[in-house]
Amino acid sequence: MSEYKAPLENINFLVNEVFGYEDHYKNFASYEDATPDMVDAILTECAKFCENELAPLNQSGDKQGCVFNDGNVATPSGFKEAYQQYVEAGWQGLSFEPEYGGQGLPQSLGLIKTEMLGSSNWSFSMYPGLSLGAMNTILAHGDEAQKNTYLPKLTSAEWSGTMCLTEAQCGTDLGQVRTKAEPNDDGSYAITGSKIFISAGEHDLTENIIHIVLARLPNAPKGTRGISLFIVPKFNVDADGNVLDRNTVSCGSIEEKMGIKASSTAVINFDNAKGFLIGPENKGLECMFTFMNTARIGTALQGVCAAEFAYQKSLEYAKDRLSMRSLSGAKQPDKIADPLVVHPDVRRMLLTQKAFVEGGRAMIYYAGKIADEFVDGKNDDVKKQADDKMGFLTPILKAFLTERGFDSANLGIQIFGGHGYIKEWGLEQNLRDVRISSLYEGTTGIQALDLLGRKVMLDRGKQVTSFVKEVLSFCKDHSMISNNPQKRRMHKFIWPLSKEAANLQQYSLRLMLKAKKNREVVGAASVDYLMYAGYILMAYMWAQIAQTANDKLTEGTDNKAFYKSKIRTAEFFFARIFPQAKVHAQLMMKSPNSLMKITEDEL
Repeated sequence: MSEYKAPLENINFLVNEVFGYEDHYKNFASYEDATPDMVDAILTECAKFCENELAPLNQSGDKQGCVFNDGNVATPSGFKEAYQQYVEAGWQGLSFEPEYGGQGLPQSLGLIKTEMLGSSNWSFSMYPGLSLGAMNTILAHGDEAQKNTYLPKLTSAEWSGTMCLTEAQCGTDLGQVRTKAEPNDDGSYAITGSKIFISAGEHDLTENIIHIVLARLPNAPKGTRGISLFIVPKFNVDADGNVLDRNTVSCGSIEEKMGIKASSTAVINFDNAKGFLIGPENKGLECMFTFMNTARIGTALQGVCAAEFAYQKSLEYAKDRLSMRSLSGAKQPDKIADPLVVHPDVRRMLLTQKAFVEGGRAMIYYAGKIADEFVDGKNDDVKKQADDKMGFLTPILKAFLTERGFDSANLGIQIFGGHGYIKEWGLEQNLRDVRISSLYEGTTGIQALDLLGRKVMLDRGKQVTSFVKEVLSFCKDHSMISNNPQKRRMHKFIWPLSKEAANLQQYSLRLMLKAKKNREVVGAASVDYLMYAGYILMAYMWAQIAQTANDKLTEGTDNKAFYKSKIRTAEFFFARIFPQAKVHAQLMMKSPNSLMKITEDEL
């Protein structure tokens, strides 16, 4: 079977037709180089790199894994060579500041690059992926000297970066962080402590690794209010970025994991290591959110990547594998049996994968346009609006898409049957690899609490109201008008979408009122609330896809099959997937009593 084929036709459909990236890019003076020809050339070259260099290393990397030896970590065979090609092609700086060696292209284009990297080899994509978060954090909160020292080599990918939050006694509850930072006479700090679960924490791909570390200053307030953020390089460097002596940073071990085995997940020990404060004292968690939001969008992409991989493999197998006869009569009477793809239940699974991967991709690309506004908007008001909107969307994207990615990977094994359970085909690796995505950067439950507790209730529903207005505006523009056949064709999508979008606002208000009387309402309702919002967001994407496809068919096209496929998949989504949203709506409005009345002894 083929390893991976970049879905360029589907990508270009969203970029060029659904979301109009060409016109979008014209709103930014700094994106003048992002012409259609340039974008097409970049995506084509990225596809070649992912198909020819990364995809062949995916299964071998999983089999070999990373090797730990006396504090050093060796990545699997072929990774160093592929990474060097990545460096030489300048992929890391695609969407980063030209001032530091980047190409200054749109953030949205960088997300498409990341998708292809992740679909072809998620473990490999982790190494440059974590670096992007470190780069964005230093850019947003570092002083000029820190930017000039670290960003050029990070942008070129000669150095890599990490995010060091988790400790043995605390994961999500960062108020328990114990790593200490003692001031030195030269203005630096001595960092002492141990961090676990550090993705790309130690490896042999780059000459230096720049750790972004949470630690406590002496006499800092307790809890999250007393955490500061520090830059701690593996090797000390001078002001010009030249590598000096080894810092007292060491790798104690690497984790033996369920999946992404070619990605080094390390225990990193700091023993009076030299570090440098980034951002204000005791504001480290706020600064770290720059890193975490970057990582959460990247993690949301892993769900799409896993779904894409599973769908490609499943579709190819279902068309080739012969098993039984169609219930409505033989479809290939000249063969011993019909292919799996003719059977309704197999089509249900394939269409579910297709709906999730294409709808999920649309959700990411939709968010990509907002990311462009946040980074390069024309003024602070535009950037603030984009930041608020992204803050609302990020937990939905991260949690909903990673859960749906796992569902799609699981369906892939089901389609393959017993063969899916065998390593040879890559489906069981895909399931193992994607399982972490709903855990790191905050579990699904944490994302849900962030959405309902912070982004909805603390915001008094402003962002959810704004989102609902946007959806209803789209529905109004494309609602049924008797003398417009095209709008009548959209009724099957517009009516259920508008109904559930309006309900989302009403449910949000009711939950806010309930939570005033009982705070447990937030925790009890949060996951179902997020999933409800996620289905509505994906439905919004599929309605736009269907609208665009209908427009193209009305105008006339030589590629009718492609656009009809989009409409058929939208019909499937609204008929068989979107109704699941109603169940989440019912559950989130239930009293928390059935969860909280039972005692610990009764559990």
